[in-house]
Amino acid sequence: MLSRRQLLAAPAILAAAPGPTRLLTLNEDANHFFVNRRKQRLTRESIRQWVDPYANTQVAELVLNVNAMRSSFPSKHREAWWTGFDPASGAQQPFLKPLPESARQTWYEWIRFAWQMNEDKLDLYEIWIPEIRRQKMSPWISVRMNDLHEVDKEDHPMHTAFWRDNKQYRRVPYRGEQRDKALDYSQKAVRDYYFRYIEEVCERYDFDTLELDWMRFGFHFRPGHEDPKILTVYHTEVRKLLNLWQRKRGHKIGLAVRVPSTPRTSKRLGMDAEAWAQLNLVNYVTPTNFWRTVDNNMPIDEWRKLLPKSTTLAAGLELGCNAFQGSTGTGNKAYQSNSIETARGSAIAYLHMGASKIYLFNYMDSDTALDDNTKYSELLTQLTDPTKPRRHVVTYKDTWAPGEVPNHALPVKLEPNTWRAFRLLTGPNPSNAKVRLGLTNPSVKVRVNNAETSPGQQIELVHPGPNTNVYEYSVPANTLEQGETVIEVTAQAATRIEWVELAT
Repeated sequence: MLSRRQLLAAPAILAAAPGPTRLLTLNEDANHFFVNRRKQRLTRESIRQWVDPYANTQVAELVLNVNAMRSSFPSKHREAWWTGFDPASGAQQPFLKPLPESARQTWYEWIRFAWQMNEDKLDLYEIWIPEIRRQKMSPWISVRMNDLHEVDKEDHPMHTAFWRDNKQYRRVPYRGEQRDKALDYSQKAVRDYYFRYIEEVCERYDFDTLELDWMRFGFHFRPGHEDPKILTVYHTEVRKLLNLWQRKRGHKIGLAVRVPSTPRTSKRLGMDAEAWAQLNLVNYVTPTNFWRTVDNNMPIDEWRKLLPKSTTLAAGLELGCNAFQGSTGTGNKAYQSNSIETARGSAIAYLHMGASKIYLFNYMDSDTALDDNTKYSELLTQLTDPTKPRRHVVTYKDTWAPGEVPNHALPVKLEPNTWRAFRLLTGPNPSNAKVRLGLTNPSVKVRVNNAETSPGQQIELVHPGPNTNVYEYSVPANTLEQGETVIEVTAQAATRIEWVELAT
């Protein structure tokens, strides 16, 4: 068996060759299109054109998410966005009363827009799926298996009656935190409710792959009752359903999943992706963080050893880039997105580690997007180009099974003559590298792989970055290795470290 060092130094599927290298899978969420286009009246052609910017890029699969709690198409088994909405009554109608006054007009506009599209018999997915194939990409449908948006407001208009009226099916009925209000998949009624919707999706749309998104929102069982066999049986039933539709459609239909970032946490939360792949139930697995930040320390090499070679392993990249829970970023922002350089650092490190694909979640063409979305075309065409600038940032894992102990590298308080080391996944040997630290006091010495750097120089705040001063340290030539980089910081005076990265 290869050692970790050998695995990290193994050849990667990186390329800077002419033409697109199709290494990206991109998710379009269920209501982004409606919200962003809400002031327009669309035609089939204007809807079709949404696909065009993704053609001839690195995007291989376009993942079309069809639901949050409610459905974005007129479902027989759950409410659509517009169920109960009166398009003639304006923003003050009873349907929208639970919303803050400041939000009602926007919500009125996008829900009315979705209603109007349905009246016009314009189905996004019926239009997009053949167009995606025509432009030589693969159309997927994604079902969110336990969406919890807005559950702090029990009467929010986007909730379903099934969730609102069946509190006995919630996983932690004795608390009121967001994930406590998730539906409990140990309950047959919950499993059946979602299975009926999956059946309807299969009947309605001719897609290449169905994705079960278990990371929206990642908690599906009562604490201590996370029996992985339950969802393994569930995937067996979904696979049988897809086999039936394969025969009807005349082509293979894949089954993909999004799961927590480490095998142990995934299994402890009842999601045994290893078993699902070994049993040939799923063929595409995406370990990922939940939301606030990309996780730059996922054990992709461990996942690769656990999964069959035939299983596509994708590294999931969330849009955010934040250093620790409760951190504030550049400009005192509570949340900041990746830049093209930080997203590239994550992607290249994971491809080098053994990922087959990079899965982009929340990287959409507007609104939920890069802060500097003028870089969107570059993201789609040059994300995995190792010759382009990249930044490898210390972030954190945001999803833990109940009882697991969170382990975050930052922030760190150092007293004089104390030190801390940070290990980053950096992929192919970076050249002209620099360490960047967010510090409250710059009196530190920095070593990279045991080699001392130059003294630090304060630089302008970068995005994404910390809400502290940033200092840059040049790394001596020939000190970096393939795969991983160790940065040691020794304090000469008391300081707090809030940001660590290696940039090229």
